Amino acid sequence: MPTYDYVCQACGHEFELFQQMSDPVKRKCPACTEQKLRRLVGSGAGIIFRGGGFHETDYRSESYKKAAEADKKAAEGKAKKKDDKKSKTEGGSGGAQKKKEP
Repeated sequence: MPTYDYVCQACGHEFELFQQMSDPVKRKCPACTEQKLRRLVGSGAGIIFRGGGFHETDYRSESYKKAAEADKKAAEGKAKKKDDKKSKTEGGSGGAQKKKEP
């Protein structure tokens, strides 16, 4: 059940009320008993999943997943090119070496 903020337009009394979403909006101020209560628009709270099995990446958008996959492939391609270049410079002639006999 959410908590709602209320303010009285007659006396300025502000308070929070814990009530169900299906409950009607309160109109009567508990401080001055005038029918001038107004429910304030709150910022709300984000849903937080706690416990095992909930991960931040489980709820990513499709566009985020596609961009992450493209970044991963680009990084793998750069690493492969670097490894190929390194093996060419270390290998020398690349031919078979003759075995020396004693």
